[in-house]
Amino acid sequence: MTAAIAAGRREMDWLGVCVLGSVTALAGGSVRDVLLDNHPLSWVERPYLLGVTCGAALATVALARLMPRLRHLFLILDAIGLAVFTVIGCRIAANLDLPISVVVASGVITGCAGGVLRDMLCAEVPLLFRAELYATVSVVAGIAYVGTIYVGLGESFALLAALVIGLALRLTAIRFRWSLPKFTYVRD
Repeated sequence: MTAAIAAGRREMDWLGVCVLGSVTALAGGSVRDVLLDNHPLSWVERPYLLGVTCGAALATVALARLMPRLRHLFLILDAIGLAVFTVIGCRIAANLDLPISVVVASGVITGCAGGVLRDMLCAEVPLLFRAELYATVSVVAGIAYVGTIYVGLGESFALLAALVIGLALRLTAIRFRWSLPKFTYVRD
């Protein structure tokens, strides 16, 4: 949905909407899997995912006029998506018996890379680098997932803890406009 809205702001045609939607939704997992040498890629193994992402992007075109009224719902769904994709990335890396730092990084890549590519394709500085906490939320959710498993509370509890912590932190960051300190360089 974020991709479809970004495509609309750039006056892309419907194919552009579908491509940008698919890249945004599937790139995080694809980048993760390429880096981890985990094949086949999810959308190659399950090509229907391309149809799902294109369908969601085109549905957003139909609902675009309602977006201002659905802004809060949209932000909640985006926060849920960040937490869910982070956990998926962590689980995949954990199942490959990779080190904890790689497991967390895999979650962050899965949760954030699609949005970075979306913004780059739209010639924007990625939201990840300029707005409320986003990648930081993914890191914290990934650490919550790994930490919960490490202390022996089990996979189900780890999933729930990571999702709740990630969602709560992202929504709080949006509400209070929390962000990391900015670096500003002014030439003398």
